[in-house]
Amino acid sequence: MNSCLVIDLGSIGFADAFALQKRLVAARKAEAIGDVLLLCEHPHVITLGRNGSREHLLTSERVLQQKGVEFHATNRGGDITYHGPGQIVGYPVINLGAIRRDVVWYVRMLEDAMIRTCTDFGVAAGRETGKTGVWIERPEGHRQAEKIGAIGVHISRWVTCHGFAFNVSTDLRFFDLIVPCGIPGRAATSLEKVLGRRVDRKEVAPQIAAHFGEVFSLQMTAATRDELFESLQRFEQPVAIPA
Repeated sequence: MNSCLVIDLGSIGFADAFALQKRLVAARKAEAIGDVLLLCEHPHVITLGRNGSREHLLTSERVLQQKGVEFHATNRGGDITYHGPGQIVGYPVINLGAIRRDVVWYVRMLEDAMIRTCTDFGVAAGRETGKTGVWIERPEGHRQAEKIGAIGVHISRWVTCHGFAFNVSTDLRFFDLIVPCGIPGRAATSLEKVLGRRVDRKEVAPQIAAHFGEVFSLQMTAATRDELFESLQRFEQPVAIPA
């Protein structure tokens, strides 16, 4: 079984996380590092996928600034989404070519990891036909299923980046600023809302990492940020050319 490092970055800005992913992707393509799963939490940010519509941003840049929300266009798939405190964002940088060269299967497995995590907390979650992500069915007679997990990925030479976002204790009011994932009339939910109690992301992150390893048949090994940077620096260190 191949191994995969798990690094919990804690709170990190979206731009910094994206820059780190680009470094990791370059190193992974060169086989200078193994597979990596980054887990983190972002300050308030709205991101737009390469196929997304700017019309799905329902407010002005001025209002975003007032609320302390950044906006970034990205090269991931999918439409528009929100990231913020209380949410686990996972960025896998893995060589999918060594596992299975199937993008749709990859997305389904990311969904499966989140579905299994919900099951750990006694929450029934699933998929919706024709829609990406993980959904929580509402009781009969109530509104439609609500989304607890979103996915948007980018794959180059079968090395992945971007990934998934799982709402643990997210302030769901920020989703009112957008049409989440470009699907009108659908609301977001969180594990905390469904369970009706406080949930700390530290309760959930190890479960997601473990299930990620299960679905991709990877041995998950915890590592520190410093250990990751040391590996990157060895790859990026310029080679001295004798005079």
